[in-house]
Amino acid sequence: LTEKKTITFPSKDGLPITTDIYITKERPISILLCHQAGYSRGEYINTAVELTKLGYSVMAIDQRSGNKVNNIKNETKLAASKKGLGVAYLDAKQDIEAAIEYVFKHNGRKKIILVGSSYSASLALLIGVNNSKIKGVAAFSPGEYFKGININKSISAYKKPIYVTSSLNESERVKTLINKIDSSFSTQFIPNVKGIHGSRALWKTTKGYKTYWSSFNNFLASLK
Repeated sequence: LTEKKTITFPSKDGLPITTDIYITKERPISILLCHQAGYSRGEYINTAVELTKLGYSVMAIDQRSGNKVNNIKNETKLAASKKGLGVAYLDAKQDIEAAIEYVFKHNGRKKIILVGSSYSASLALLIGVNNSKIKGVAAFSPGEYFKGININKSISAYKKPIYVTSSLNESERVKTLINKIDSSFSTQFIPNVKGIHGSRALWKTTKGYKTYWSSFNNFLASLK
C-alpha cells in the first residue's frame, strides 16, 4: 500500500519546493525523482507508484524550471515567478541539491539514488559526480543542455554507478556524453524500439516501456 503526501521545504535560497512523497511499508526514501523541461512532479505520478511496488519509497520534486504535466502544476515554478527569481535550467540545480539534503536528513542518512529526465538528467549527473550522499544516478536523455558547462568533461571522474538511456535516435549522443567515464561504472540501455525522450520512457503509453523498466529495475537492484 502506497501512502502519498505533498509537502514543501526550502531550496538553498529559501524558495519553497513542492514535492510528492510516496512511502511504502515505512521504508525510508531512497530515490529522488527530477522532471524534464516544461514539466512538474506530475511526470512521475505513475512511475513513483510502480517504484513503491518494487519496494522503494520515493520523492518527486517540482524544480523551478518547468511548468505542468498530467494536470499537475509546477508549484515551485509558480512561486519562483512570483518572486521574480530565475527559472532557467541551471537555476534549478539548487532545488535538486536542497532535495538531496532534505531526503538525507530524513531517511536516516542513507545514500540516495538520483533520477533525472532531460535537462535534470544532466543536472543529476553533474551533481552526483562529487556528492557523497548520492549512491548512483539514473539519467533519462541527458545531453549538453547548459551554456558554459561541458557535461562530458565534468562527469569524466565518475566512480559510482550510473545508468543512462534515451530514445533510440538519441542513443549515439548519449553514448558520446558518457564516453570519458570508466565503463565499469556506466550502463547504457539502448531500446530496440523508437522509444521516447526523458523518463516518459517508463510511461505505459510508450511502446516498449517494459524493456526500459526491466533495465532500470536491474540497475536499481544492483545498488541494493
